[in-house]
Amino acid sequence: MRSGRLAALTGTAFLAASCGAPGGVAGVSTLPPATATAPANGITAATAPADPGQAVPPPGDEPVRMPPPKVSPYTYAFPVKGCRVSYSRKLLVLPKTTIWAGKGCAFVSPVDGEVEEVNVRNQWAPSTDRGADREGRYVTVKGADGVLYLGGHLDSVVEDLKPGAKVKAGQLLGRVGNSGNARDTASNLYFAISWPTAPQNWWIRRGIVPPWPFLDAWDDGNRTVSPRKAMLTLRKRLGATPPCTQLCAATPQQQSSPPPSEESRPPKKRDHDEDTRVVVPL
Repeated sequence: MRSGRLAALTGTAFLAASCGAPGGVAGVSTLPPATATAPANGITAATAPADPGQAVPPPGDEPVRMPPPKVSPYTYAFPVKGCRVSYSRKLLVLPKTTIWAGKGCAFVSPVDGEVEEVNVRNQWAPSTDRGADREGRYVTVKGADGVLYLGGHLDSVVEDLKPGAKVKAGQLLGRVGNSGNARDTASNLYFAISWPTAPQNWWIRRGIVPPWPFLDAWDDGNRTVSPRKAMLTLRKRLGATPPCTQLCAATPQQQSSPPPSEESRPPKKRDHDEDTRVVVPL
């Protein structure tokens, strides 16, 4: 009888202890998460926020920009150096681009190579508008990549620069201006990519390969992106000496006449109507 009562009391005491003890099962806290003690190292487990948009990423270093991969054996330079510029990124009659820059800005060789042609005389006249003279003062460079590069509308050419001179990418060749048929515009560099040809085939040197994809790459730091493949593809498709098809014939000389009045002049197109420009800061 006594042993039965003792067993009943013991069971009652055990039941009370199991209901009131804060310890619970060993290793599992019965306290709410808000009152849990943080680990000594200060790192707590992540919990799903009520609003995912409020999640804050952990602090860390800024990402490191890796250099672009080398995609050709040639290294290029943006053809205008030391100045803020903008340039067209669409076809404007010819597959070339106009790089707008301040007068006197440096025109530099886009790649290692050899000077092909140098024209220090501005022979263009509006009365004749000869195609061969439209770029005014210009320099062409036959690159080590086999590509021909033209920089025109120059204000001046480096003194004593001659055909056959060896040049390096980034080497000064002349100064930006508005010679040739750019005389009534802001100063700019006529920049064109083609392949080497005889001087009498002037319509080739003034631009065959659209240059803006390569200007974009060179400005962005991808200095090994080469126009060689595009040049070879076009030369194979068009032939080494394709005929002139745009702005070819000179204007016949006419008797001078008084300039038209302001009322009869057609309105000038605004820049944003003519092209889309990319601005390259200093």
